[in-house]
Amino acid sequence: MSVRSWLFVPGDSEKKLSKAMGTGADVLILDLEDSVAHENKARARQMTGEWLAAHRQQVAGGKRPGRWVRINALDSRMWREDLMAVMPGAPDGIMLPKSAGPESVQQLSAEIYELESRSGLGPNSVKIMPLVSETAAAAITISAYATASMPRLAGLTWGAEDLSAAIGATRKRDVQGRWTDTFRFARTQTLLAAHARGAMAIDTLHADFADMKGLKRAAEEARADGFSGMLAIHPAQIEVINQAFTPSDEEVAEARAIVEAFKANPGSGTLQIDRRMIDMPHYKLALRVLGIEE
Repeated sequence: MSVRSWLFVPGDSEKKLSKAMGTGADVLILDLEDSVAHENKARARQMTGEWLAAHRQQVAGGKRPGRWVRINALDSRMWREDLMAVMPGAPDGIMLPKSAGPESVQQLSAEIYELESRSGLGPNSVKIMPLVSETAAAAITISAYATASMPRLAGLTWGAEDLSAAIGATRKRDVQGRWTDTFRFARTQTLLAAHARGAMAIDTLHADFADMKGLKRAAEEARADGFSGMLAIHPAQIEVINQAFTPSDEEVAEARAIVEAFKANPGSGTLQIDRRMIDMPHYKLALRVLGIEE
């Protein structure tokens, strides 16, 4: 399925949970962490577990959004309770905030393994997506995700808000609206580490949900840079993100022409199309645009 838009939905909001399936998001992330006040944690677990159970089956047409849950961090003492509450609902994946490195993913994976068997789920059926940049120590170990043994790892994503607080940064973007060096470093490492192991690379959210122009630019740049999707914090952001990560008709037509040209000329490393030279990198990019794996 497409994984362009990943929408956070507060796990303690009956109103927002009831509308989640109609937002158009490719993936829904039911949140038990930052968007839920401490006194509402238990209620959020219960509501999220019930929502997962109610939306476990595929919807009409054979498709439904991905059903993920962001649990509380491993140092919070709440994450095991989170898992026990949501695993019976067979979530597609667990988002791990404040991941300290691959060892955090491995620790979470071991706990999920025990709960999978109790919940009647197949081994490694529940995936993991860590937020990899939320402390300074975590941000400088992102490259380790590229090679560590983590069978459940579905992809990597990053965040700027917690990192800025951790290092005392008073800005995240420059006067042109571009990420400053520290945050660009975390973003780049996330992108490269994800691609190095063949996992999804999901860009961070655009915090100003009323800034559609800025969101459009951020989403288009994310796709152009090689990300496969983007986090969202408001349903109004979904259409913009989905459009940005959907190849245009022109891109699809060009990609098909490149693929067909190479298929018609097996063994060729370089070809000419419309008075320009194309080679294997163009072919591989065309396959990616068309969603074809080789």
